[in-house]
Amino acid sequence: MNVRFETRGPVAVLTIERPEALNALSIDALRELRAHLAAVRDSSELRAAVITGAGSRAFCAGADLKGTQSSPASYPEAVFQSPERSADLGLYIRLMDLAELNLWKPIVAAVNGHCLGAGLEIALQCDLRVASSNASFGLPEAKVGSIPAVSGLHRLLKAIPSAHAMQMALTGERIDAAEAHRVGLVTQVVEPAALMERAIALAEAIAANAPLAVQAIKKLSRQTAHLSEADAQQLTELYWGVLRDTEDRLEGRRAFTEKRSPNYRGR
Repeated sequence: MNVRFETRGPVAVLTIERPEALNALSIDALRELRAHLAAVRDSSELRAAVITGAGSRAFCAGADLKGTQSSPASYPEAVFQSPERSADLGLYIRLMDLAELNLWKPIVAAVNGHCLGAGLEIALQCDLRVASSNASFGLPEAKVGSIPAVSGLHRLLKAIPSAHAMQMALTGERIDAAEAHRVGLVTQVVEPAALMERAIALAEAIAANAPLAVQAIKKLSRQTAHLSEADAQQLTELYWGVLRDTEDRLEGRRAFTEKRSPNYRGR
C-alpha cells in the first residue's frame, strides 16, 4: 500500500505512505492516489478530501526518480496512448495530472516537510493548501535537466506573483513555509502537531455546505479563469440557474429563516 485511504465522516483522508522515499511518487503510488480520488468523486457520502504525506519529513519529495530513469518506449510511441497505457510506456507524468478525473469535490493539501517537484504540482492541484512550520516548497526540475512537467509553472504562476514563481522555477531554490504564506502559496502555517487538525477542520467546514453548490464553485473556478468578465458571467448565471430550484437551496433558505443548521443532501 502506497497511499492510505481513511474517512472521517464526509471527509476522505489520503496519505502518501512511502516515508522511506520521502513519499516520492512511484507509478504504483500514482495509480493508487488516482483510484482513491475517483472513489471520492463517485461517493455520495464523501464531500471533501485531504491529501498529506506520512511522517513529518515530507509531504511529497517529487517523482520517484530511481524508478523513472528509463522508458520502455519512445515518446512518439507513448504520446497517443491512454494515460494508463502511456504511463506503462514511460509517460508517467500523465498520471500526475488529476484534472481528467473530473473531481469537483474540494481537496485540501496538508503540507508537512518537503513539497518538491511533482509533490508541489500535486499540491497546486488542490483547492486549499495549509502548511506545517517545517514545510518547504520548490520546483527543482531545472537542476536535473528537466521542467515541471505537469503544468507546475502554469499553476504556480496563477497561485503566486510571477516574479516569485519564475525565481523558484529558474533557480530550483526552495522557499520555507513562512515565505510560502507571505506570497500566498498557502493560506495558513501551523505547528506540525496541529497540521492535520487544521486541514480536516477546513475540509469539514467545506463538507458542511451544500454539496452541489460547493462543486459548482470549484468547477466555475477552473472554467472561468481564462474567460472575459462577460463570458464568465454567462457561465456563472447558468450554474446559478441549475442550482436555483434544488432541494438544498430551498433547505438553506428555510434553515436561515428558522435559525437552525441546514440538512443538506446533495439534491
